[in-house]
Amino acid sequence: MITPGGHRRFALSDLQRFAEQHRSTAPQSSALPSIWAKQALMRARQALPAPESAGWLAALDSTMRERHRAIGRRLMGLTLQYISTEDGAHLLDEARAIGHDYAKLSKLAGIPLQDALQAALYFRDRLLEASFELAETAPIQASDNIRLVKRINALLNVVQLAVAEVYASPTTAQA
Repeated sequence: MITPGGHRRFALSDLQRFAEQHRSTAPQSSALPSIWAKQALMRARQALPAPESAGWLAALDSTMRERHRAIGRRLMGLTLQYISTEDGAHLLDEARAIGHDYAKLSKLAGIPLQDALQAALYFRDRLLEASFELAETAPIQASDNIRLVKRINALLNVVQLAVAEVYASPTTAQA
């Protein structure tokens, strides 16, 4: 109701119902990682280039593709773990190991560093795009999305530096 002085008055029950409706439609921060993961997986699969248009993909036979996919699944699982925790510093060692495994496998397949990094950047872009799209598809707080992007970047930086490390080392054992 509006008072004669122009002030609005609301019934407490109406305010509680309004708050409850809005609380149930907004995802909780704890649900954000799983929402993001679904979008990221869908985006990466849909946007996968044809092998002939991506040198890094064309260089892989079916066995090597499957081995790379397995590493990608490990990385996706680790990313989901990392963005779901507050700290997760212990997970960065696993990210480094994944980067090493990916680089060793890529070197074994004869993929040059530039192509190996191009593939890593392709997947990084899909993961980040999925996080940017969350603002359009899910009612999330900007601060939660910023945290998500920062966490993804931090983890993938470790992976990519590990790839470069393996390629720079002349004595890296083959996978």
